[in-house]
Amino acid sequence: MTVFTNSCGEPEKHYQAYRRIFDRCGLEYMAVEAHSGAMGGSQSHEFMVRSEAGEDLVAVCKGCGYSANLEKAVSQAALPEIEDPAGDHKPEPFHTPGRKTIREVADFTGLPETSQMKSLVLVADGKPVLALLRGDHQLSEPKFAAIAGDPEFRPANPGEIREWFGADAGSLGPVGVTNMTIMADRALAGRRDMIAGANRDDYHLRHVTPGRDFEAELHDLRQVAEGDECTHCGRTLEIRKAVEIGHIFKLGYKYSETMGLRVLSAEGKEITPIMGSYGIGIERLLTAAIELYHDRDGMVLPPTIAPFLVIVTPANNADETQMAAARAIYEQCLARGWDALLDDRDERPGVKFKDADLIGVPYRITVGKKLAGGMVELVERKSRKATDVAVKDAVEALAALTGTR
Repeated sequence: MTVFTNSCGEPEKHYQAYRRIFDRCGLEYMAVEAHSGAMGGSQSHEFMVRSEAGEDLVAVCKGCGYSANLEKAVSQAALPEIEDPAGDHKPEPFHTPGRKTIREVADFTGLPETSQMKSLVLVADGKPVLALLRGDHQLSEPKFAAIAGDPEFRPANPGEIREWFGADAGSLGPVGVTNMTIMADRALAGRRDMIAGANRDDYHLRHVTPGRDFEAELHDLRQVAEGDECTHCGRTLEIRKAVEIGHIFKLGYKYSETMGLRVLSAEGKEITPIMGSYGIGIERLLTAAIELYHDRDGMVLPPTIAPFLVIVTPANNADETQMAAARAIYEQCLARGWDALLDDRDERPGVKFKDADLIGVPYRITVGKKLAGGMVELVERKSRKATDVAVKDAVEALAALTGTR
């Protein structure tokens, strides 16, 4: 769903509205910083529910509460496994036959991946760019796309790499490169005597020091990794899987100005509106709730999103007194505007109870043998707590339990 707003304050109102919606849905969620992708813009948030079934990764700090989609997250990189050696050595080539990957070179040299530079050749806006990362780090494609100003950037192909470097992938590095922009991740700032490709097949260089042996633009290019430190409080970040249930992308004036879109304000003045993209995944709300709230017997849905608030279950359909009492309670529930279900199937009580648990109905009123003493059983699905209440007070007891009238 895409909506337009005509003042900078509106996105905050939408943000708070989203929080109220998800609160009412009974979900434990995070509002995380996010990239707005190819749409551009700023002040973007995604609403996430932690789940091992999730398709997104979120960096979370338990210290200060910082959270961000892995595409957007920032951090202080964990320290290298070993300190850089002292001294002022010049780059020195050495033979690395058949060693192409960071892991292979690390095994060959006996030095960890954190002591190496990873070289990625990318093409942005039709021009080559050499992106440098610490050997154990991964490129954040959204971050690079934003810096390069090209969401459609691509990896260079083997022919281009051979033409620009005189060597194949696996032996590339920044020393001596003058025909393209070099971007280095900030984790390489201050490093010295590292290993990088020599731009000669099956050779690498020792003692490569950024700022001395090559010049590069410093940017935040990498994905946050487990064990990094929070830039706000210094605590260790955790990486968690999550399901996205909604998003807010404030896009600014980019598209409205491009389209020449003008509207009238409340004062009757012609203005250019701010554009925003807002979405809630209705199906994802239910999916996330099921992932969060379930047990071995089925779903345990929050009352606000369950299809039925209560199921009224007569234990014995052949008992006319039980059936009459169950129908009366059911009708009273409907009269209060509740979504109620009468399980009048000709099944054993155990089957009915099992099915009610399976579909996650939050409350069950069981009309059984206790009816002879004027009592029925009120059961909460979440806690499994069962309470005997008088037949005449059953609906009122449920109202008190749920806070509804």
